[in-house]
Amino acid sequence: MFTIPTPHINAKTKGEIAKTVLMPGDPLRAKMIAETFLEDAVQFNHVRGMLGYTGTCGGKPVSVMGSGMGMPSIGIYSYELFALYDVDNIIRVGSAGAYSPELKIYDVVLADSAWTESTYAHTMSGTGDPVARPSATLNEALIKSAAKQNIGLKVGPIHTCDIFYRQPWQGENPPYWQTLYEKNGIVAVEMESFALFHNATVTGKNAACLITISDSLVTHEMTTAEERQNSFMNMMKIALGVL
Repeated sequence: MFTIPTPHINAKTKGEIAKTVLMPGDPLRAKMIAETFLEDAVQFNHVRGMLGYTGTCGGKPVSVMGSGMGMPSIGIYSYELFALYDVDNIIRVGSAGAYSPELKIYDVVLADSAWTESTYAHTMSGTGDPVARPSATLNEALIKSAAKQNIGLKVGPIHTCDIFYRQPWQGENPPYWQTLYEKNGIVAVEMESFALFHNATVTGKNAACLITISDSLVTHEMTTAEERQNSFMNMMKIALGVL
């Protein structure tokens, strides 16, 4: 087991990182969050360009750090934060594609579970369950935060997928995503939360996932990278409201 600083996070002490960490995928979004929402933010990580900052919001300490794309990336960072830096709570704040026709661009979704076809959990700890779940306590706090601020919040199961560019299988009809929605009620797809939830479970910590719909597999609407970086304010208000 590595000690701190790790090969991936160069914070020299545990105290440089708050007990609650917000994790967007994009490190530039982490920088934007720090500059927009935090007071007296200090950068604690720059290894591989995965920027991390600690500051305060409403007088409460909070950190924000990029996770990168996919389960292997967030798996490394979240595990080190939980196991080596004594972080108690990680809230993923990211983007997702809608499977449900009821979800519109910029809707905010709170994951109540994450299903995957990945072998992440089995390889990591010998667990075969394809469903990982967030912290019930943290989810309840996020639901209360949204209600207090009168921000709409959808709650449902999501798909954590290893593949962004998926080729249709021969004879596949209806599309894979449509089957997941119609048979399992899975409302959206992203690429990180299953690993985050699993790491929280094995380390005895808390994790949650707030996602803003950035595109729709139903309507084929899509946002730009700049829009995704600058327009997810409701999601951030909900996440910071739990502090």
